[in-house]
Amino acid sequence: MKTTTKRKAQVTRQTNLALSRNGNGIRPQRTRDRAAKKEALLQAALRLFACKGFDATTTREIAASAGCAEGLIHRYFKGKSGLLAAMIEHRVLKEVLDLSRQPRPAHDLEDEFLQLVEGEVERIWESRDFLRVVIPRAIVDPSLGSVMNEALISVRAKAIAERLQHYESCVTLPQGALEVLVQAVGMLGFVFGFVRPVLLGHDRSHAKKMAATVAKILLGSPAVSAVA
Repeated sequence: MKTTTKRKAQVTRQTNLALSRNGNGIRPQRTRDRAAKKEALLQAALRLFACKGFDATTTREIAASAGCAEGLIHRYFKGKSGLLAAMIEHRVLKEVLDLSRQPRPAHDLEDEFLQLVEGEVERIWESRDFLRVVIPRAIVDPSLGSVMNEALISVRAKAIAERLQHYESCVTLPQGALEVLVQAVGMLGFVFGFVRPVLLGHDRSHAKKMAATVAKILLGSPAVSAVA
């Protein structure tokens, strides 16, 4: 009798395990559903925050747009502020992933700089909804600006510097020129990838061309004349 009971218990455990996983050992369906719902809520919040503003958007609207129960926002994120924090964390993780997928180095330092500027303009444009959300919030909450600087700007600047230092001609640059080039990539990306096309409504293709033109002018300036 004891042997039979023990065997039944073992079969029950094995059955439960089989029901919670498929033959390839993939995570339970419930875990996948949770991740999908969290992603849907984050994307819905991003769209609505960018369109209506953080304060004007309600959790009910976010839940309805995501096709989820409103209670999940409080369960997963502890409310609307938690959603914003998770959105920033999500963006940081994406930035790290994007840095690992950088294009191959260009032929020389000048072409690499131009390539970085073009890529930064595109990256900022693709981040326009995120920037619409966090920039107004950073104005009223200085701590958010500090987080953004540490988590996104500083990390990106370091990665850009490492790419430029790859070239031997970098050692011939005047003192401080490397820092100028690194900061210029970020500034040109922001101005011509967000300010001009998003805030001012300028033609995006023209903005991209202007970014490349300004980058070339900068390369020929006395501060970085050794590059040309």
